[in-house]
Amino acid sequence: MVLVRPRNPLNIGAAARAMSNFGAHRMRLVNPYTAAFREARSAVGASSLLRNAEEFETVAEAVADCCLVVGTTAVRSRVLQHPLKGLAQAGNAVRKQLQRGRVALLFGSEKIGLTNDDFSHCHWLLSIPTHEEHISMNLGQAVAVCLYELARGKPAKSVPGDIPLATAGDAEQITRGLLEALNISGYIKPGTSVMFEQKARRLIRKLHLEAYDAKLLLGMVRQVLWKLHQAEVHHSEEK
Repeated sequence: MVLVRPRNPLNIGAAARAMSNFGAHRMRLVNPYTAAFREARSAVGASSLLRNAEEFETVAEAVADCCLVVGTTAVRSRVLQHPLKGLAQAGNAVRKQLQRGRVALLFGSEKIGLTNDDFSHCHWLLSIPTHEEHISMNLGQAVAVCLYELARGKPAKSVPGDIPLATAGDAEQITRGLLEALNISGYIKPGTSVMFEQKARRLIRKLHLEAYDAKLLLGMVRQVLWKLHQAEVHHSEEK
């Protein structure tokens, strides 16, 4: 469970309690609003989980070792650039993926949820069906509902010889290298870098690369970068 910019220590504690209820033991937090969350009284029976929660400065760092990253959203009037799955469908997909690697479920802050930049780190999104007149859920409750869906389904059977998938960290390295190459080449126009970064990140994640293919593609990107830097040096020397 990855909580992105959570604000209320009680909600963090409630999320930890839900994780303990359903057997999830790794909590990660990205820029929590307050440092007092580790003593939250709402973490009944889950104080050790809360003490061992990992803190990160960015979403990219928090999900780097995960092969699948799923964001949660209430949708509202947002125009989404990712596939959106219902809770039951998402549960099946996550259980299957857990046989091949680590999965991260992202939950946004109580105030604004996940941003478009947060979404760019996700492979797809899930939404919990709620009443139209009150679609927003408490953070701890949302974590509990998602974990219940995962726990109530039958574990997916592992397939012998499953090929390892690229991690989010692998995909981020490719994305960063690609963006650097595109900046040097002039492909990215001034004022569009933030938008293009999100688009490039989504594109790489849509490929669902296997670990070997990610390594191969990263090598290609790095070779292109090396050539571009060599050309820059040569051009500078000519001047």
